[in-house]
Amino acid sequence: MPLSFSQDQGIAHKAAFGLIVLASDESIEAELRQVFNQDGIVLYHTRIPSQPEVTTATLLKMQQDLPQAAALLPTQNTLKVIGYACTSGATVIGPENVENAIQSVHRNTQTTDPMRAVMAALDHLKLKKIGLLTPYIQEVSQQMVKRLEQNGFSIAAFSSFEQSQETVVARIHPQSVYEAICDLGKQDDVDCVFVSCTNLRSFDVIDRAEHKIGKPIISSNQALGWHMLHLAGLETKNQGPGRLFSE
Repeated sequence: MPLSFSQDQGIAHKAAFGLIVLASDESIEAELRQVFNQDGIVLYHTRIPSQPEVTTATLLKMQQDLPQAAALLPTQNTLKVIGYACTSGATVIGPENVENAIQSVHRNTQTTDPMRAVMAALDHLKLKKIGLLTPYIQEVSQQMVKRLEQNGFSIAAFSSFEQSQETVVARIHPQSVYEAICDLGKQDDVDCVFVSCTNLRSFDVIDRAEHKIGKPIISSNQALGWHMLHLAGLETKNQGPGRLFSE
């Protein structure tokens, strides 16, 4: 004889989100746990095949796998927003193509990615002159510069760790990220620093670096989490580090 039970609205009684994470990413889930740590809000993860080396060719390969990865997210209830968690991938594939691929499966769900989210965050804070920090090799960084400039932003300064291997990027110490941010941020022409790449750890140094340079810092993971909450019409204040989550 079955036991009797009661039901409620489930763990995601306020909102459910989806996140498509690269198979090679080791960092974003830990950082975004802070952003989505709200009662009644759940962030469901799925993984997408990705190569250990970040090049234009390997990034483009992900476009064909996006629908299948999106299909592995829960479909019992409509997800508020699905984020594709790859800044360089969104740059190369194009935010519009990312959206089309995800919405081929989740037709009524809003989508975003770190590149789209970063530009929304820059607009929100009324920032135009960027100090860009990436871990990428030159061919990938150049495409990011081009996309930002095509959308009305200027790259006032640029630095890169120039690494192609994801395992290396995931192990760049946050203190090295902090020092690179401060070096870019001290330049007069820069009014903010954008730390690109979901696999590059930055949450632990954003507040300290903003205090040091006196300018906003936008990271891929920070912007993606903020934009997902923003698109869903949910509270963003104090849900993550930096000025983005305080204004």
